[in-house]
Amino acid sequence: MGITPLPSTITTFLMPSEVMKQNREVVIAEEIGHGRVLTLNRPNNLNYVSEKVALTLGQKLEKYEKDDNAKFVILKGAGRTFSGGGDLERIYDARDSVLEGVYRIYWLFYHIHTYKKPHIALVHGMSMGGGVGLMAPMKFSVVTEKAFCSTPEANLGYHPDCGLSYILSRLPGRLGEYLGLTGVKLKGKEMVAAGLATHFVPSHKLFQLEKSLLSINNGGEEDTIRSVIDEFSTNVQIDETSVLSKLSIIDDCFSKETVEEILDSFEVEAGKRGNDWIMPVLKSIKKASPIGLKITLRSIREGRTQTLSECLRREFRITINTLRTLISYDLYEGIRAAIIDKDKSPNWNPSTLDKVHDEQLDLIFKPFDEHDLELQIPISEEEYRWGGKYENSGYCLRTK
Repeated sequence: MGITPLPSTITTFLMPSEVMKQNREVVIAEEIGHGRVLTLNRPNNLNYVSEKVALTLGQKLEKYEKDDNAKFVILKGAGRTFSGGGDLERIYDARDSVLEGVYRIYWLFYHIHTYKKPHIALVHGMSMGGGVGLMAPMKFSVVTEKAFCSTPEANLGYHPDCGLSYILSRLPGRLGEYLGLTGVKLKGKEMVAAGLATHFVPSHKLFQLEKSLLSINNGGEEDTIRSVIDEFSTNVQIDETSVLSKLSIIDDCFSKETVEEILDSFEVEAGKRGNDWIMPVLKSIKKASPIGLKITLRSIREGRTQTLSECLRREFRITINTLRTLISYDLYEGIRAAIIDKDKSPNWNPSTLDKVHDEQLDLIFKPFDEHDLELQIPISEEEYRWGGKYENSGYCLRTK
């Protein structure tokens, strides 16, 4: 298979991940044989993807893609979390001044989706929101029994971002709408069964898997990497209590045209025998931001017929307009209630679904009048791959 022992001088990957937090770098980059290891190193902050994290990841990925000696990249999180997504407290405190970070994050996610070399996510623990966006596009995404993911943005008056409208809209049936509107968690094996991860590896084998990957000496071709991961992975079986065993109900209810019709249909199903699992989900949806729910459904639906670039550009517009409170303060209210004050009692505005009008949504989704304010990512493969950086964007040029 082309695996040799690592040199005795290479020891960093052998250290427990918790040790990483002693290093002040937000991302620890290691070059080991033909492998390149990037470790999200904010374990005390759920390995949030900050502006600095996005910048560092982008720089390293660009370097490795151009480096002939780098054959594959591993991404993992220090501590017990892969990534909790965006730094919500930072967003709340800085408001729309986080624009640079937002731009860099979206630009980064485009390159993760389209990376030219094999990349592997080792996911052990939480992966939420943007964390799912980091994990799911990887050529190989390995999860353990302690891994779980969710996309709870609508609960905060926001929308599934960082490519999630592209990812969710391509899951089986209407599972994407269900996950986006409810924020329900999927566990490790469910993540594989749903298509959000590629392999399930028991946590006690994860260290040895990483060691074996970094011992590959034949260049790290995709087939070799796959065979190494296959050696450690196990097949997944979903039991009848999993939400993935309820896809017929989910497909029927969440294919309805509007959020209101989805809720009505889901409520009818909740009254049927054996559907006790629906009531807590319904309760959660009804507590979510009405505008967050409407934006989320429309975004995922549009994502079904759009390319990756189109999805990311649209999500970027939605994000910028949301941060600038174009039609609502719900994102900041949702963060306040969930994370700042933790009173779990947000005051949504609009307060009910019937008060959210299509004209308002049109404003959020509308392309910017000036093209240079759009997210500058390639539309075709012929365009320069690593162009479109924040430094050359209309946002940066206008502030100089």
